[in-house]
Amino acid sequence: MRLSIPYFEMPHRLRAIVRARESSIIVLAAVVGVLAGLVVVVMGELVGIMHVIFFGLDPGERLSGRVSLDPLHALLVPSLGGLAFGLVSTYVARRRGSEVDPIEANALHGGRMSMRGSLIVAAQTVWSSGIGASVGLEAGYTQLASGLASAVGRAFRLRRADMRILVGCGAAAAIAGAFGAPLGGAFYGFELIIGSYSIASLAPVGIASLLGYLTAQAFTPTQLGIEAGSVSGLAVHDVVIAGGVGLLASLFGIALMRGVAACEHAFTRLRIRQAVRPLVGGAIVGLLAMVSPQVMSSGHGALHLTGLFKLPVGVIATIFVLKALASIVSLGSGFRGGLFFASLLLGALGGQLFAVGLAAVWPTAHVDMDAYAIIGMGALSVSVIGGPLTMTLLALETTGDLWLGTAVLIAAIISMQMTREFFGYSFATWRFHLRGETIRSAADIGWIRDLTVGQMMRSDVRTTPADTSIASFREAFPLGSTNQVIAVDADGRYAGIVPVAEAHAVEIGAAESVRKILHHTDHMLLPQMTVQEAVAAFDRYEAEALAVVDTLERRQVIGLLSEAHALRRYSDASERRRRELLGEL
Repeated sequence: MRLSIPYFEMPHRLRAIVRARESSIIVLAAVVGVLAGLVVVVMGELVGIMHVIFFGLDPGERLSGRVSLDPLHALLVPSLGGLAFGLVSTYVARRRGSEVDPIEANALHGGRMSMRGSLIVAAQTVWSSGIGASVGLEAGYTQLASGLASAVGRAFRLRRADMRILVGCGAAAAIAGAFGAPLGGAFYGFELIIGSYSIASLAPVGIASLLGYLTAQAFTPTQLGIEAGSVSGLAVHDVVIAGGVGLLASLFGIALMRGVAACEHAFTRLRIRQAVRPLVGGAIVGLLAMVSPQVMSSGHGALHLTGLFKLPVGVIATIFVLKALASIVSLGSGFRGGLFFASLLLGALGGQLFAVGLAAVWPTAHVDMDAYAIIGMGALSVSVIGGPLTMTLLALETTGDLWLGTAVLIAAIISMQMTREFFGYSFATWRFHLRGETIRSAADIGWIRDLTVGQMMRSDVRTTPADTSIASFREAFPLGSTNQVIAVDADGRYAGIVPVAEAHAVEIGAAESVRKILHHTDHMLLPQMTVQEAVAAFDRYEAEALAVVDTLERRQVIGLLSEAHALRRYSDASERRRRELLGEL
């Protein structure tokens, strides 16, 4: 995993002005918002051009909106395109490793991202969607926009808290531009990228989101986001039933995320080489597209609700199943992209199917199909992506219906809670979990990893041979000279801790060896442990201080750390982060 150094830096005087004024961050956020809007426009146009070239579409036509596709194009383009993608991506991965995305950057790296890596991810996403893989562009939008924001922040040497906000601004503006929803985009930045809402972040994220939306709209007269017809008024029972939609959406969302992991595992068990997997995945998507072209690419065309839901229920159910399979196979085989738009489409389809079933068992309920489509859309997206307020505001901006927004919020809350209870991750954080990370959100935990035992320990430790007599020890370490002394064996390996007060106790014979009173002989700390791990070790071993050794095998003593000092450093760092969050620094 790589984080590149800044490509350029602003002059010192200009950096000082920006760091000294809170309003300067708002100006930078405005610049980032415009850049993010341009990212959305350019990436969307590139995918459109690829669809025209590879699939013979008319300019402006949506691939997933086609009724039928040439079978040869449907099969060969994603297959051969997948092979090219696999070969190039394998080469890139071998040279660079995995890239840091906005959530991981804000959680672990203080908002630092690689600009080159972000360009690579954006290019991979464009290619994947351009050849018809069932992935969304939103991952590429947010990656490149946040990468640009991080580059701007590094150029001005912004503080950690400001860097994290600026990265959130980039992602918020990209989502606002892509979906035509400035409020939804802003809360995407708060909930999913920054990991919190604060007064300090309100103005920059809000400005960036608004300008990202306006920029995308200025260059793209057609609506890039969701189109929905008018929704009739909901009854009270509809708001209550929305909770059931949320429950079902969470179960399907968990199955969808586990399906991607299972697909990856299947490729591994079949011993299919990494470079060839996109070829196989592309061929499967192509075969599914012969049945329903709606499974291809992100699914913008298929999500035009006013036209799509005039189709028969059997057709909708077919698209629902095939789109889920296509998304699982595309991501499981290694294509680059996101599940955001796929979850919107699948949620809308699932909500429509739920409404059909509800109308069949309760004919007098006067079920509004479009309303349940939007409720399902929000509920499933929250299960997969997270962000209940993001999806509620997206629905509200789409329909302008506050009562429907209330139903979406109820479904979203239940979906989120059930997913957290039975799964514990969103799709992005689940991917981190699979590779060994413990990130569950974008909340800043990087400072905890930076505060290690090696930084906090005292290196001027006092030691004594483990075979020293009590009498000799008392002479060398009188009462009051120190609290603990570390005992080492003949090879200099850690043997235990000698409490000085206990060595001077009357009942201890002077001829005895200090080995008789050694404590924590097998309890040690390592320099790379975080402060949280150290505090947990003190509690687990009921120790006031522990020795720090280089490795568990060598056991060479390099320092000593007390519980009181670790807790004090942890408390000071926590207070600093709290003040940063409130904008008091």
